[in-house]
Amino acid sequence: MSRNDAAPGTVDAPPSRLRRLLSLLYVQCLIGVLAGAAVGWLWPSFGADLKPLGDGFIALVRMMIAPVIFCTVVHGIASMGNARAVGRVSLKALIYFEVLTTVAMVIGLVVVNVVQPGSGLHVDPSTLSTKGLPPEATASHESLSAFLLAMIPDTLLSALTGHEILPVLLISVLFGFGLNAAGEAGAGLTQGIEKLSRVLFTLIRWIMRLAPVGAFGSMAFTIGNYGLDTLRHLFLLVGSFWLTALFFVLVVLGTVMRVNGLRLLPFLRYIKEELLIVLGTSSSEPVLPRMMAKLQHAGASKPVVGITLPAGYSFNLDGTAIYLTMGSVFLAQALGIDLSLTQQLSMLAVMLLTSKGAAGVTGSGFIALAATLSAVPHVPVAALALIFGIDRFMSEARALTSVVGNGVATLAVAKWEGQLDEERARAVLRGEIPFTAAPEGDHTPGPQAGPTSDPHPGAVEETDPKTATGAVEDDPKAPTGAGREPVPAAG
Repeated sequence: MSRNDAAPGTVDAPPSRLRRLLSLLYVQCLIGVLAGAAVGWLWPSFGADLKPLGDGFIALVRMMIAPVIFCTVVHGIASMGNARAVGRVSLKALIYFEVLTTVAMVIGLVVVNVVQPGSGLHVDPSTLSTKGLPPEATASHESLSAFLLAMIPDTLLSALTGHEILPVLLISVLFGFGLNAAGEAGAGLTQGIEKLSRVLFTLIRWIMRLAPVGAFGSMAFTIGNYGLDTLRHLFLLVGSFWLTALFFVLVVLGTVMRVNGLRLLPFLRYIKEELLIVLGTSSSEPVLPRMMAKLQHAGASKPVVGITLPAGYSFNLDGTAIYLTMGSVFLAQALGIDLSLTQQLSMLAVMLLTSKGAAGVTGSGFIALAATLSAVPHVPVAALALIFGIDRFMSEARALTSVVGNGVATLAVAKWEGQLDEERARAVLRGEIPFTAAPEGDHTPGPQAGPTSDPHPGAVEETDPKTATGAVEDDPKAPTGAGREPVPAAG
């Protein structure tokens, strides 16, 4: 009997549970990670050759980051109409970043002194060499003044063609203020930028379909190139670092969420797709556009998200902060160098500077550690050869911790600024208002004076959570963008 000849009263069978699971992005990414690890383990040389898959995916997303940040920040500030509010948000974010980064470093310092993973290795410093290390690790590192000057791009457009986030953030803030001050002359351009952001988020949605492929290639390369045997020699360092990062996330960031009336575990479930992408690619950059959309969907205003989250990628790298303290003291222990508390605290002060500006890409933490060692005389830079082989296995923990930390920071700053719809945030984290990828580009300004206005435009809201499907029906009375044709959710 054909489908058209089915007996009256019968209905087509719904998709199987397995098929529904396989359609979810986070499940696809998990399969990609596990398959990549298996390929890298069983066929190491073939797995190492799959590196271009991961690099290509990261490059695709990276080319979208600068224009996405520009459009989001410019439109948010131009619509906000209050320069003081922008400055207040920026100041609160920077204070939060410094406090949490210091806490992360202190926790790492305490753990590495208690566990002492490097004790007993007795490595002879004369046997170490910088040969084989990345050129960036042995190059001279910029001073604080050079770092600040590097935030200023050569031209207004050159920041959009580079790979640094801070110059993009700088020109975005200036351009947003310029449109705001231009009045009616800038109104049309502001609307054009908002429409451009819709196109950019549509492209992001297409690119994210390749996330499982990128995760597969990156994980296959990691296991195939470095092998699991490298973990056996320095398992204590890798294991203690992962546990320390987990402690920081669950205890410190969990406390921050509690203080702001939210819960961490539902938030982790909410961003599970992004966490699996980070785990597979060992980079936090690919999830920046989606994190911006998800945080706005969770009730944080567009200006706060646009300023806080991109700035956190340079100033709030909690995972890198833990890695710097644990890595530097571990190397000292391995070389038999007894660091006093004063020396360790002086290194921590240097790390507060060297950890800033490190992009969320693979290996940035290693380069920041090299910058720290070159700035202090206690541990030779050549000691980095001891952990170069296992750095990749700690890179995932650094990126995961930093992504969660920046998401929590954005919600916290939005709450303190009165720019968070708390009721909506709780409903979203409970899964009552599912996030869909389709309307990501349909962003209008978030609340200007508080959570009374709609901070989550373009997000699909269901009145009945039991029947929520992530789609909306076309409504001729709905405002522009509210009744667009639904597109299946990415996760």
